[in-house]
Amino acid sequence: MDGKSDGGHVLYVLECADGTFYAGYTNDLERRIKTHNDGRGAKYTRARLPVRCIFHETYTTKREAMQAEYAFKQLRRDRKIDYMKENGGDGR
Repeated sequence: MDGKSDGGHVLYVLECADGTFYAGYTNDLERRIKTHNDGRGAKYTRARLPVRCIFHETYTTKREAMQAEYAFKQLRRDRKIDYMKENGGDGR
């Protein structure tokens, strides 16, 4: 992924250095990825640097994006990969 979104509210998925996924919400994807890689992001990613964005989806409202984030986090890893592949991500 190029790390860019077209504005709005974004569900993003990072692949951490240890191969795990981290999903989150932001309204500025480039800045959020930089924050993670600078070690100032989520506690989970701080111990697993560097991270790279492998998927993102833009939503009209914050509520929609946060609901999508919650639903994504409920999936097993194999279903997360399928979801990303079906929706245009590389889904390692």
